[in-house]
Amino acid sequence: MNIYDTIIIGSGPAGYTAAIYTSRSFIKTLILTGPQPGGQLTTTTEVDNFPGFPKGIIGPELLQNMKIQAERFGAEIKTEIVERVRREDDKTFTIVVNDTISYKTKSVIVATGASAKVLGIPSEDQFRGKGISYCATCDGFFFRGKHIAVLGGGDTAMEEATFLTKFASHVTIIHRRDAFRASPIMVEKAKKDPKISFLLNTVIEEFYGDGVLKGIKVRVNKGNGEEKGDQGEEKQLPFDGVFVAIGYTPATSFLKGTIELDEKGYVKIDETVRPASLKDSKTATSVEGIFAAGDCTDSRYRQGIVAAGTGCMAAIDVDRYLHE
Repeated sequence: MNIYDTIIIGSGPAGYTAAIYTSRSFIKTLILTGPQPGGQLTTTTEVDNFPGFPKGIIGPELLQNMKIQAERFGAEIKTEIVERVRREDDKTFTIVVNDTISYKTKSVIVATGASAKVLGIPSEDQFRGKGISYCATCDGFFFRGKHIAVLGGGDTAMEEATFLTKFASHVTIIHRRDAFRASPIMVEKAKKDPKISFLLNTVIEEFYGDGVLKGIKVRVNKGNGEEKGDQGEEKQLPFDGVFVAIGYTPATSFLKGTIELDEKGYVKIDETVRPASLKDSKTATSVEGIFAAGDCTDSRYRQGIVAAGTGCMAAIDVDRYLHE
């Protein structure tokens, strides 16, 4: 069986950047893209904060440029969904795609990313990128002077709302219960901000607009928001933008039992799990030879440029691992 020097699982900024660096170093590289080649940025209409593009660039174009650059240096790319990773006795790895297809490699870079949790409302997709966002850091600038809503009740929602007050005229936090999952200190900080207000026991029913988002239809429950029922009062609330902040899901379920993940499913790369031989690596996982980069390791920053940077780090770590 043909054996690669490294196989990169995932194809967002972390995966493509890693491939650019490994291939440029004459490391035989295969990228397995996963179900969405290019990752989350391919669903972003405009990326305004990636260095080197003073006028901005649309997400799919940015990722296509990265893909072309990786291929230029010889990276091989296949659209495959990985089912599991198996470490062999000879310290190589078998990447299993299905019952009939697998690949052999000397090292692995996991760059599978994380996806924002969605509400699952039919009209949500209609206004994604047209008033609905899932990243305040990415899109807050586009809502200067606007009245916007943040949906959620955890720390993510409080952080996003507080950050968005830098741009918005006012931020309304909407939560379906009458109590928050967020830490008390985060809630208190939001409550003290004069630009933030709260709408509790409120369930989102629908988004509406005429090509771009104009507002949301909600039901304000009489109880604690746990049950939908039909007793709640329905309202139509105008908003210039809505940020859905109900958390993220790392794409790492196929790695359970293979490498160490934290309680939320993010890949652990801290010093407590790194093999002794790789204690200086910042991308090494709990298994020697498997490295990780990008949003699958990052529950805090979740930015394309950060993912690209860690992809570079993982590639350098792989180079050293293969040649030391």
